Amino acid sequence: MAKIIVLGGLGYIGSALCELYRETPQHQVTVVDTAWFGNHLPVHPRLTVEIRDVRTMDDLDLSGFDTIFHLAGIANDPAADLNPYKSWEVNVLATMRLVDRAARQGVRQFVFPSSGAVYGVRSELRITEDLDLMPISDYNKTKMVAERVILSYADRMTTTVVRPATVCGMSGRMRLDLTVNLLTLQALTKGRMTVFGGQQVRPNIHIDDLVDLYFFAVDRRLQGVYNAAFENLTVLEIAQIIAEQVPSEIVVQGDDADPRSYRLCSDRLCGAGFAPKKNVAAAVRELASAYHDGRLIDRPECHTVGWMKQHNLG
Repeated sequence: MAKIIVLGGLGYIGSALCELYRETPQHQVTVVDTAWFGNHLPVHPRLTVEIRDVRTMDDLDLSGFDTIFHLAGIANDPAADLNPYKSWEVNVLATMRLVDRAARQGVRQFVFPSSGAVYGVRSELRITEDLDLMPISDYNKTKMVAERVILSYADRMTTTVVRPATVCGMSGRMRLDLTVNLLTLQALTKGRMTVFGGQQVRPNIHIDDLVDLYFFAVDRRLQGVYNAAFENLTVLEIAQIIAEQVPSEIVVQGDDADPRSYRLCSDRLCGAGFAPKKNVAAAVRELASAYHDGRLIDRPECHTVGWMKQHNLG
């Protein structure tokens, strides 16, 4: 039985990943998380949860683990801006110590989600992994530096860096501050969506496809850097897809203060044999279904920055 450790396993992506791993009897999963946003994982005999901070886990023995999924970190630009020092401490310094210990203690694979936004504001129609990185925020600078540290251990273990698009869809630990999820909730609860600007391009990936990709990366011992995005859409186009399924008004207001506009090309990942199964429209259908049957509820902890401010986590 392979032992897997998921750092940040109680988060939006981590919860979905751990729920799927529970269904595979060949894996024993250990989760390490601060539980800032609660623990939404059901109890399971092959699942162990440790509530602790990634910055204070130097005593944790990693020698028995086959794979580390390092999903723990300050999760987006606004959250990182609450306390840039803590963001560098968590996203970079803790990662440096972790990956070094993993290599020394015989971990076979280290999987790290970076961000598609590390490329910065770009005009190219094909944003491939070979382009220079030009991050414009502290958050994405921490991701770039962490990437480089992790990849420096490629001669000692399999190092997999994924640069995902904006994620959408349902999870046990729900996030309602992501573009598709946020606009869909507005459509469901208010009958109208407010779009700021609207022409900025956002690449997207369904949460189930991202989780499948992590399984794929381990099964194939995928080495190197891979973009993970399958729909490059303007924010207005996203709103229009939502309105087709959840009848609602689209209100466009001024320019967005967020200047990011970028497209990701995932040809390298597709060339490795991975193919997505879902899309934005599927995420909207699933979110709407969950809302109508009471599984999707707008709770304070679903909004990362507001929750962190309320509990002084920044």
